[in-house]
Amino acid sequence: MSLDENIKHDTFYIDGDWVKPSTDARIDVIGANTGLSIGNVPEGGEADIDRAVGAAREALDGAWGETTPAERAEVLNRVAAAIEKRADRLSRAVSAQNGMPLALAEQLESGYVVAILRYYAGLTLNMVVEERRASPLGFDTLIRKGPVGVVGGIVPWNFPVVLSIMKIAPAIATGCTIVLKPSPGTVLDCYIIAEAAHEAGVPAGVINWVPGGRELGAYLVSHPGIDKVAFTGSTAAGRKIGEVCGRLLRP
Repeated sequence: MSLDENIKHDTFYIDGDWVKPSTDARIDVIGANTGLSIGNVPEGGEADIDRAVGAAREALDGAWGETTPAERAEVLNRVAAAIEKRADRLSRAVSAQNGMPLALAEQLESGYVVAILRYYAGLTLNMVVEERRASPLGFDTLIRKGPVGVVGGIVPWNFPVVLSIMKIAPAIATGCTIVLKPSPGTVLDCYIIAEAAHEAGVPAGVINWVPGGRELGAYLVSHPGIDKVAFTGSTAAGRKIGEVCGRLLRP
């Protein structure tokens, strides 16, 4: 992706492939440095979220749900390597969208992102998935740890790549799958991450992206196929999400 010209995308990354959106709605991305359009992408609808959540559930119930920590660590390292190759494109995309100084974007939105992925890969290698603990009733308790399920991720505009990876990396590490809804103001970077994930061989359905606004985020949070919500954003939005998750007993 070059930001020397207006960037146009016509698909979402769902179930390991680039798929057509369910509606004709589009998001116009305005460059913070110029006030002019620097690209446009499809705007997701409820049907797109349904499709993404369904793909995530299918992956979780399939082979991905049976992966070992070592296998997931290898996936994380491959994603890190694929993103590292795209570091310049990522940092320039973020800077153009939200006005972040390029030097800061290079440090945080590409370099730190790779470090986070490799950090979680290291943690995953040492993950204990089964242990015995003493019980106050006088016998041992067997503890088995497994994925919590399908995660819905809401990502803000200010540090879009870092805050995406801080949701993606723990999800992969623990064997979960994830559907991400990036901010409509910073959506070009998620296409680069999706491209890297595809090159890295992340199994179909493990990571899915559907860009959209607040209404779409609310639909994702309340979706019956979501088991956990990972949110970064305003206090006001956090209160609303907390209310929904509280009613649903959803972490």
